[in-house]
Formats: sequence, C-alpha cells, structure tokens
Amino acid sequence: MIANLAQEQAKVTNWPGYIGWTVGLLIVIGLVYWLMRQGWNWRRTLQSDLPPLPAVPADPGPALLEANGRYHGTTTAGNWLDRVVAHGLGTRSLAELTLTERGLLVRRPGDVDLWIPAEDLTGARTDSGIAGKVVPAGLLVVTWTLQGTVLDSGFRADHPDEHAAWVAAVDALAIRTKTKKTEEAAS
Repeated sequence: MIANLAQEQAKVTNWPGYIGWTVGLLIVIGLVYWLMRQGWNWRRTLQSDLPPLPAVPADPGPALLEANGRYHGTTTAGNWLDRVVAHGLGTRSLAELTLTERGLLVRRPGDVDLWIPAEDLTGARTDSGIAGKVVPAGLLVVTWTLQGTVLDSGFRADHPDEHAAWVAAVDALAIRTKTKKTEEAAS
C-alpha cells in the first residue's frame, strides 16, 4: 500500500518534466520577442533613408486648437499597415497636439516631439485605423509630406468629438498655405 502511494506521488511530482517544459516555453517566448525586435530593427534600417524630421521651433506661435490624447503612429500615406519606425515615428505614446498658423506640434512626453510645418500639411481626415491599430470610434489622421515622402500620422484625442474640428482646421490651414505658396510663386 505504501509502495502504491509512492508511485502515485512520483507521477504527480515529475519535476524534470515540468522544468523541461517551462524552460522550453521560456526559450520559445524569448525567441519570439527576439524575432520581433529583429523585425523592428530591419524596418528601421529599410527606412534609414527617410530625411530627418523638422526641428521643433522655440516659438511655434499662438494656438488655434489644442488637444490631449494618444499618438498611434505614422505610416506611409494610404497604407495603414506600413508603419514608419524611423526617427521614433513608430512608437505609440501620449500626446499633446497644438495647431498653430505655422504648423502642427505634437509633444510626446518621454519621446521625440514631432513638428509638422504648415507647408508640409496636406490634409486631415477621420479614420478607423492606422499602424495596425483599429479604434471603432475613430482616429484623427493627418497627412503630411517629409521632403517628398507622403505620410499619415494617427492621433486619438481624449474627446473624439473634437476630431471634426481638427479635420476642418488642418484642411483650412493646408489650403491657406498652398494658396499662399501659389501666389508667391506667381509673383
């Protein structure tokens, strides 16, 4: 009877088997994370020819609109899954958006701030997703150019009902800037 009890306990406490499976699982998880990191670095290398971001001005000008929310990332325009990771554009973060006559300032605590000059803004829209992130109530997507490369940057305001006002204001600023550039080129 005692011998039977010892055999039953040996089956329940098969520590080498448990340790082996645990170590194997940890190795697989580590490998997956390592491969994800390699993919991120590979993407950064592919996008290394992307020009540097414009410097944030000391005085961006008086605010036309302000909002707090979350920056969801930047993609190549029209391709919501092609995340741009160069220059810190691929990192999601909290954000403070400020639209001025000179451009759009995105302050990202703990990350690189983003300045989009007014002459680089091409428009804005609301959309349901960007950079692999889908938000049912919508995102504010700002389209802009970085020295010839057209990009989309996605934001989610803390109050999504503000998105329509942002779309109208960014579109109006982009049109004013283009009109001004056209008039200057004509004269």
